[in-house]
Parts: sequence; C-alpha cells; structure tokens
Amino acid sequence: MSKWRRRTGLYLLSLAGVIVVYAVAYHTGMVYVEGEPRPFLRSLQVVVETFTTTGYGSDAPWSSPLMNVFVILMDLTGVFLIFMALPVFVFPLFEEALETRAPRSVEGLSDHVVLCEYTAHGAALVDELETRGEPYVVVESDPDVAADLHEDGLSVIAGDPESTATLERACVGEATAVVADADDERNATIVLSALEVDPDVQVVSLVEDVANADYHRYAGAGSVLSPERILGESLADKITAAAGSDVGDAVSDDFEIAELTVRADSDVAGERLVDSGIRERTGANVVGVWDGGEFRSPPPPSFTLAEGTVLVAAGRESDLRGLRGLTLSRKRHPSRSDVVVLGAGEVGTAVVDALAAADVGATVVDIREGPSVDVVGDATTEPTLREAGVPEADTVVLALGTDTETTFATLVVAELAPEVEIVCRANDAESVPKLQRAGADYVLALTTVSGRMLASTVLDEDVVSLDTQIECVRTRVPALAGQSLGGANVRERTGCTVVAVERDGEVTTDLDPSYRFHADDEVVVVGTDADVNRFTALASVE
Repeated sequence: MSKWRRRTGLYLLSLAGVIVVYAVAYHTGMVYVEGEPRPFLRSLQVVVETFTTTGYGSDAPWSSPLMNVFVILMDLTGVFLIFMALPVFVFPLFEEALETRAPRSVEGLSDHVVLCEYTAHGAALVDELETRGEPYVVVESDPDVAADLHEDGLSVIAGDPESTATLERACVGEATAVVADADDERNATIVLSALEVDPDVQVVSLVEDVANADYHRYAGAGSVLSPERILGESLADKITAAAGSDVGDAVSDDFEIAELTVRADSDVAGERLVDSGIRERTGANVVGVWDGGEFRSPPPPSFTLAEGTVLVAAGRESDLRGLRGLTLSRKRHPSRSDVVVLGAGEVGTAVVDALAAADVGATVVDIREGPSVDVVGDATTEPTLREAGVPEADTVVLALGTDTETTFATLVVAELAPEVEIVCRANDAESVPKLQRAGADYVLALTTVSGRMLASTVLDEDVVSLDTQIECVRTRVPALAGQSLGGANVRERTGCTVVAVERDGEVTTDLDPSYRFHADDEVVVVGTDADVNRFTALASVE
C-alpha cells in the first residue's frame, strides 16, 4: 500500500503543477492575446473544469487562432491525464482492494505440523498429511505464493519462517513438529528460531548438501534428512533386493516388509502368482507388486511374475530369506560391468555406495572427472554409453540432474540395449509416467521420497516403502468376530492383506483361509493408506 501511496502523491503533485502552469498561461493569453483580462481564479477555474471534463468551453468562443490552439492542447492534456490515472492508479487500487491475501496467523491450532516454506518436498508432505487427516500450517515468505496457496485451500500463513514472531503466529508452541524446507543456510536459522519459541518441539531439517547435516544438528535439529541420499539408496535397493522395513512394533521383533526383485532364471520367474506357491513354500505374503513402473496392491492371483517384477512382501525374517532365494537368479551375482550408473551427483554417489555395501560393483559415468567416475562423457550419447558397457549390462541406473536429460537418456539406453533393466530417478512425480513411456522399468521421484520420508518422521511411523504408501497397522476387528479369514474376504473387499493375528498374547502369522477371528483379536494388516482406511471402517463397525 505504501508504494501505491507514494505513486499517488507524486501523481497529484504533478497534476497540480500542470494545472497551475496552464492557469498562468491561460490567464496571460486572455490578457495579451484575447484582450479580455479576468481574475486569476477565473482562469484557474477554466483549467480545472477542462481537465475534469465538467465545463468545456465556458469561455468560448476565442477569437485568436493561437488561443484556440492552446485550448485544444489543454483539452488533450486533460484527457491524457485522466486516462493515465485509470490504469496507473485507479485500477491497481481496485485490484489491491479485491485481491486475496493469505492470513498472517492461525488461532486454536494444536498437534499440527508447521512446514516452513512451500517447495516440491513440502507439497508431497502436505498430500501425505491431508491423506491422513493430520493438521498442518505452511509458513510461506513470498506473499504472492502464500495467497495462491490460500486460494487453493491449503492451510497457510504469510511471513518469514526465520522470525520467531512468525513462528509464534503459527502456534509452534502447540505443534507436533516443525519442518525446515528452505535452503541449507536458512534451514539452520529456522531450526534455531523454532527452538527459541519452544525448546521441546520436534524439528526436522532438510539438507541439499549432506556435508551441512552436522551444522543443522549443532543448531538443534532432532532429525536431518537428505532426500537425494535416501533416493539413491532406494534405487540401489531395487538392484540388490535389499529393500526392507522392520515393523516389529506392529507384529513381532523379526517381522519385516521387504521389496524383492524377480531375477531372470529364478525359481518363480514366469510363474503366475497363484501357481508360484510363495505363501506355502516360504510363509511370506505378497502384498503388492511393481509391474512396468506401476504399483499394484493387492496383485491378482493370475499375475505373472516376470523378470524385473518387484515384489512387496511381508513375513518373518526367515520367511523373507526363503522368498529372496526364490527370486534370485541361479546364475552368478552382478559384477562390475553388470550395473552402469549414469550421473555421479548426490543421488548417483548414494547408489554406488549402497551397491558397494551389498558387494555389487558399478561402472560410473559422468560429464566431469571424479574419484568414482570410470567413464567421462555425455550420458545421453551412444558412444559414451557403449564405452561404459551399457549394451552388455544387466541394469542401468539414471541419476542425472534434470528430468529432461533423464528422459532423453532413457530413450537412448532403451534403443541401444532393449533388454537392459532401466532404473531412474526423477525430480518431479509428474515426470514418472513420461519416463515410463520412454522405457524405464522403475522410476522413483524425489518429491515422493521427500513426502513419505518427512511424513514418517514427523508422525513417528515406520517407512515400509518410500514409493508405495504401504502401511502396516494393528487394530481390533469386532465386526469380523466369528468369520473366517476366507469368509471375510478381506483382500477383495478392502485391498489389505492380513499378515498376523495376536490372541491371548500369542502372535500367529501362519494363517490359512479357515482361521476364525475372535472379538478380542488384534489383527495386523498391510496395504496402501486408502486400503487400510477401508479395512478399519469395515472391521471396527460392530
């Protein structure tokens, strides 16, 4: 508003000056040109009437051509000043009066998450929180962005998240957690400000450069997360079949959910799920599958376990070891030339480190030389890919900087080596379908990882899978009392898989269709967020 006031003041001063100049000139012209002198106030009145269009020609006619030309010029000047005022002053005033502004504070909010700045990571977190019905408020420093978010229906306030006053207006003292999601330097300040408002609040900070993580911990952050690092480790898990999440708190100490890749020449490759005998042979439950980049939960019994299919399975450690044996190739394990990593940035380095920890080597390609780079060159060109051994590789991991570059490289790799497994990172979830169409077998988006990781941290949940929204929950099932597992038809009705039942302090994971629920049973189910919500609604209604 101050800018509009300054602009208006300058305009009014200029207008007054122009009016006075024209009044003096008109007064002089009437004396010396027309020979009809009159008081100066009368000359000033004529000019004002002309400029405001309220009294054109009140002194007409003028006998002198020069005076007529002067009056014409005065008329044009008045019109110009009026039309200039409309777009420059009047319209902005109305726009400012009508524009939507984000609030600068919230009241009565508690047990919520405060998200400092709205980025792609934050957008994914907001989606997670809204799915779970968890309260939140975004603190956005850009007023225009805050206004847009407010219009879109998000809970947001405008203000500087580095300011303790702003964080107090966001009710940080009553919050469950504060998430710092600006750049590395600002995040450290946000951590300090949040702890100044409430020394006991949980503060989660994101870092772009893992080298800065310690400084955020020194500032007081309870959790420091690097989305790119975890993204790289997750991509490597798809190659080493090492992905897993301990959900012992929900079931028992040795119960896990893992992601396992079906390899060529494995015992179950080419088998239909119903014919594979996985449940009977291992005791593990397959609760979901990745098929051609699409996640399906639960998979249909007729689903064929093709090479490259990623199984999401639940069971005890011994069960999953048995399933891992069925999914691994009977041939040798990958050697250095079997895995090619394109890109040696934060994500690519994390992939290589995770592969090395699993005793799997990789050939690394990057445009610049580096300690871990084996081939220096453009990863989107055929000669570089041939030099790196892509045509002979089993798996190519694309960890390039931009989604555009990754998409083009995927097309080149798919054309050069049609049989190779292509695993990609994407910056935005919107790029995932595009990369799948380009030929990627598996794509994991940085924003998806960020949202899942942040949600699991601030809500204190176990991360089962960073890319599938799989949950493992324990709940009572009074509405299913007396029904058998097969008769309740849980999987078909809700999409969830019952993986364990606790009765009288004893946990049973070996469940057959004839197993009957009791009213006091605590059942452990696995499924997507939406599936679990459906199961809870079904089983808890008596």
